Amino acid sequence: MAEGGLTDNPNPKANMSDQTVTPTVAGSPATSPTKPMGEVISIDQAMVQKHLGEVVRSTVQDTLNALLDAEADRLCGAKRYEHSPDRVDTRAGHYERQFQTQAGEVTLKMPKLRSLPFETAIIERYKRRETSVEEALLEMYYAGVSMRRVEDITEALWGSRVSASTVSELNQKVAGQIEAWRNQPIQGQHAYVFLDGIWLKRSWGGEVKNVSVLVAIGVNADGYREVLGVAEGTKEDKASWQGFLRHLKARGLQGVKLFIADKCLGLVESLGEFYPEAAYQRCAVHFYRNVWSLVLSTKVRPVAA
Repeated sequence: MAEGGLTDNPNPKANMSDQTVTPTVAGSPATSPTKPMGEVISIDQAMVQKHLGEVVRSTVQDTLNALLDAEADRLCGAKRYEHSPDRVDTRAGHYERQFQTQAGEVTLKMPKLRSLPFETAIIERYKRRETSVEEALLEMYYAGVSMRRVEDITEALWGSRVSASTVSELNQKVAGQIEAWRNQPIQGQHAYVFLDGIWLKRSWGGEVKNVSVLVAIGVNADGYREVLGVAEGTKEDKASWQGFLRHLKARGLQGVKLFIADKCLGLVESLGEFYPEAAYQRCAVHFYRNVWSLVLSTKVRPVAA
């Protein structure tokens, strides 16, 4: 028996990870063997991640509130409770509002001033979410993710469920911005314009369909390319191209000397109708693709050379 009432280790050369530590006090009943030292400490990964997430969320919340306080001090011309001849207003408390961030939902303490309106550049007025959060919601929605799945994902990522009405409001907001961009006037001259139709899949009424997106890219007077217009067409037919070219001309597309495009049905005739002074050149990339589609796979390399 070792001094102090602890049992001695009979094999001092044994691996510590394999030892069983059984402390006993003299005169006390023997206790059951404890776990090996290697099994004493275990890490709960989920708990650690939850703790780290809470630390990040709390840090974001404290940082935003500190920035709001600093902005309120700037508007007042002095810090809170500070006597200064430069002071132009005083605090009148605050009100709380929730704000959704990538780190989770945080509580903001929005300062109130007695006479001046508090308009912060840090958090846009009436805004409830970060732009990145809104973009993630829309990307999921446009990718065809069901609303039930969107709600589950948002709850897992940010701790709160986003309703279908919220996604609908965001969709209407973005749709309005897109329409404003699509209809803005085309400035300057564009000597060269590339036209093409891109086929994409679209979820419509619970059914996925292929739709044609007509695109126009122009080269401006400074030599830079610009996306001039985008329109959804049922298919790449003459009526769709006529509507698209009419739209471009109404917005001010002018100075075109050369159109570069595939030889789609109805496209060449439509170009002559709306831009008779412009020349047409078949797209070399589309031309070679059409050629290679008719060549045996073993002969593609010699033909391409």
